[in-house]
Amino acid sequence: MASEEIIYKVIVAPAANDRMAEHFEFLARVSESAANKWLDGLLDDIESLQKMPFRNPIYNRPYVPPLKYRYMVSNKRYRIVYQIVNDTVFVDDIQDCRQNDDKDLLNP
Repeated sequence: MASEEIIYKVIVAPAANDRMAEHFEFLARVSESAANKWLDGLLDDIESLQKMPFRNPIYNRPYVPPLKYRYMVSNKRYRIVYQIVNDTVFVDDIQDCRQNDDKDLLNP
């Protein structure tokens, strides 16, 4: 008998969604097709968290509780920061890796 794979519910925080929209709008000013490609890749990566969200590394920063967050890199330069609570994945931040950590939504 094959074991069933757990499907996690994925919730994107409003602030992370706003950050995603800001990045999209910025990219769309240069190239609408590039912005759409970026958004499709980001959404595919977020959706992939429904399966095996523990596969990605722990997000270790001095200003966040240890072992609370994980992250994955999307589109080569964006970091999706999330936490797993029971059967739900909460995407709490979308970060442009080219920016300083002081712009993180998780940094108080």
